[in-house]
Amino acid sequence: MKTYRNPDAEARMRADFIRQGAMASLGITIAEIAAGRVTLDMPFNPAFTQHHGFMHAGAITTAMDSACGFAAFTLMVPDAEVLTVEFKANFMAPARGAHFRIEGEVVKSGRTLTFTQGRAIARDGDSETVVATLTATMMAVSAP
Repeated sequence: MKTYRNPDAEARMRADFIRQGAMASLGITIAEIAAGRVTLDMPFNPAFTQHHGFMHAGAITTAMDSACGFAAFTLMVPDAEVLTVEFKANFMAPARGAHFRIEGEVVKSGRTLTFTQGRAIARDGDSETVVATLTATMMAVSAP
């Protein structure tokens, strides 16, 4: 089990999350936070669909990127901020469902770079489908 490097990591993560206009616009909320792991909830929103009525890949990848970034942030030193260096998303099913669980998890945490993985899981009633995965590299930068 991973432990926080910064005792204020969860409080800082929550404060940073609230300041993200993208998360508010998408209706995304925090479901769970643990050292090296963040889970977000995202409701279906027709304003963010593509031409077939599925949630747009951009909305799903935005959520996965944030979950992975915040998961990395929970293991960073107290004066660090997090930025995405790169990510790759794979979609395995159409993003349809009433609700989406977005998971971000640290694979390996380093001093500067942190490697993460994410998943977007569509939920509709009792049914769950993994619709996308993401691998991402996050970078610790000095807080402004």
